[in-house]
Amino acid sequence: METGLNAALIIDDHPLFCDALAMTLKAVAGIARIETADCMEAAIARLEQGPLPDVVVLDLNLPDVSGLDGLIRLRAGLGAVPVVVVSSLADNRMIAACLQAGAAGFVPKHARREVFRAAFEAVRAGQVYLPEGYLPASDPKAPASQSEAAIARLGLLTRQQARILQLICEGKLNKQIAFDLSIAETTVKAHVTAIMRKLGVQSRTQAVLMAGEASFSNLLPEG
Repeated sequence: METGLNAALIIDDHPLFCDALAMTLKAVAGIARIETADCMEAAIARLEQGPLPDVVVLDLNLPDVSGLDGLIRLRAGLGAVPVVVVSSLADNRMIAACLQAGAAGFVPKHARREVFRAAFEAVRAGQVYLPEGYLPASDPKAPASQSEAAIARLGLLTRQQARILQLICEGKLNKQIAFDLSIAETTVKAHVTAIMRKLGVQSRTQAVLMAGEASFSNLLPEG
């Protein structure tokens, strides 16, 4: 089923690339209204204001997120809005991880205009775009790696829970998290309990370790 792509939000901390990508999307994808955000917090604030864009274009390397945390947080709060990852980290494991975390497509950052056109035509048609040269796992029934299992569980978190987990990873206590998010400490405790249940862990330390399994260092090719 085709969906209209009239408005986009680009999340990238490089202004020149944002400008170039905005021009590309207007030219090849017919997206008329384009906004930009230079970090995840700015993007979340914009999305919470509404209305939601028709598509979000995400760079993985942002100053305020680690690994796939940004993608996971976006997917938790965007509903049916597709997220297309545009990144220079374009090896098979990274692409597979992004798709597992809910991306609607992956485009290498310095791809030709024709590639961007094909990607957004696929997204407009409700399809997932896979870049040329991507090789999915040969055995779909093979057991998931630790990173893949962590990504799958992290994808169960709501946007607020993902944000709280990020703050836990930064070493903050419940009282500090409550202050940062302007919520009650009892609410933070309830969220932490739900986070540990969804991740299948028994402690905050185990939750931090699982979040670390979804980091870039575990997804980059060896050697």
